[in-house]
Amino acid sequence: MEAVGVTPAPVAAPEKKKLLDLKDPFPAAANGGAKASPAAKWAMKKKLVGGDAGYVLEDVPHLTDYMPQLPTYPNPLQDNPAYSVVKQYFVNPDDTVTQKIVVHKTSARGTHFRRAGPRQRVYFQSDEVNAAIVTCGGLCPGLNTVIRELVCGLYDMYGVSSVVGIEGGYKGFYSKNTVALTPKSVNDIHKRGGTVLGTSRGGHDTAKIVDCLQDRGINQVYIIGGDGTQKGASVIYEEVRRRGLKCSVVGVPKTIDNDIAVIDKSFGFDTAVEEAQRAINAAHVEAESAENGIGVVKLMGRNSGFIAMYATLASRDVDCCLIPESPFYLEGKGGLLEFVERRLKDNGHMVIVVAEGAGQDLIARSMNFVDTQDASGNKLLLDVGLWLSQKIKDHFKKKPSFPITLKYIDPTYMIRAVRSNASDNVYCTLLAHSALHGAMAGYTGFTVAPVNGRHAYIPFYRITEKQNKVVITDRMWARVLCSTNQPCFLSHEDVENMKHDDDEHHHMHNTQLLEGGSSPVSKCNGSAAAV
Repeated sequence: MEAVGVTPAPVAAPEKKKLLDLKDPFPAAANGGAKASPAAKWAMKKKLVGGDAGYVLEDVPHLTDYMPQLPTYPNPLQDNPAYSVVKQYFVNPDDTVTQKIVVHKTSARGTHFRRAGPRQRVYFQSDEVNAAIVTCGGLCPGLNTVIRELVCGLYDMYGVSSVVGIEGGYKGFYSKNTVALTPKSVNDIHKRGGTVLGTSRGGHDTAKIVDCLQDRGINQVYIIGGDGTQKGASVIYEEVRRRGLKCSVVGVPKTIDNDIAVIDKSFGFDTAVEEAQRAINAAHVEAESAENGIGVVKLMGRNSGFIAMYATLASRDVDCCLIPESPFYLEGKGGLLEFVERRLKDNGHMVIVVAEGAGQDLIARSMNFVDTQDASGNKLLLDVGLWLSQKIKDHFKKKPSFPITLKYIDPTYMIRAVRSNASDNVYCTLLAHSALHGAMAGYTGFTVAPVNGRHAYIPFYRITEKQNKVVITDRMWARVLCSTNQPCFLSHEDVENMKHDDDEHHHMHNTQLLEGGSSPVSKCNGSAAAV
């Protein structure tokens, strides 16, 4: 837990004089003459603070934004025996975390987020808190650790004695009873995979969920899930605010694919990469033991190939890594099949790692497949592992003098169903503690995660606006190509276009921050900026 910082003088609420809120992001003229709904307005309302040298703080909402008369209380941590040896209990209220740490001497200071950690004053008394925890979406190593540390942290650090679990994801709010959670009941759950609360996709009904929060007197809700779940959490926050409820809505980002934007990485990712090594090692043993042996391993990675990329780098036994961000083709000069044949002639065996989202356009064209979606709105993927294995077999059937032995290994769901490893357990603990510190301090409508190694409170819109993807014009992907000695399967024109698109994206985001657009801040001069 991050509890480093100077102890400030008592403050009643976050400073507001520099806040730059958008007054009306949906003027009637731009909306067909009709005013947008209050919820839609809140969705676009952003707390932005300008400072010297291009400093911009993308702040998170606070309960006092719409309940300005809320009383504050001393933080119970100052009387906690466990913290008696801590030199500085509380985070300085002015501490922020920079999004970009590699800069030039002439660079603007850029975007910052509010630093996570305990505050000197809190907005909830211990016996007042009625907290709820819910897990949504797919499984991920570490879910139970986050649940455990939220419960134990609330009990042990803040003296909270009322924490409930929502079973079965979002729909559990209105279709199931809650389950009481205590330090005793969650004591050993971190030793298991999955989630003790159960999970599901879809089922988001904002009105019913907020009705449940209101009827049950829940005033802190911790929502653990991926980008789709965080979008749902954002809508819940908007409705809570519209109703004027004293309820902190906090997100804990979760995705096995590591595709959530802004944050350093998602919990469970290290465990997934480690578990993937077992499948790659098995594929290598099978391939090495046979004449012209080929091992094909399919790993998770719907739209982002981070697991495949890092597992490949960690293994060093992989000859080819295929990810969604890097197109490839099978036939012809420079194609994948030509490379497979050449590698077998050179080494006598090879291992291919393919992310589940790779090559989907190729498969769809070959099968005349029409896109369909699951309950979360995700595109249903075709099995690239089976398809690729069959294409390789068909290719070598035409070469009777070149027999192959191909083994296909699919550990897709095995790598996410295991318990979290030691590093992920520590990470989950820090996430949970940072989340509950934020809720107790009155912050709401945010998600918590490390940015450049420091835990921060990030507005929902920043992690839901786009997915994090492997940048194949970056050095990390070049390291993979050096490790596997595979071709990039891209033309020079493709690479230049990708560089251009990436530069345009960064320029557009910076322009929006400094000049307006979707992030309504004009150029920052001095201590404040005007909308």
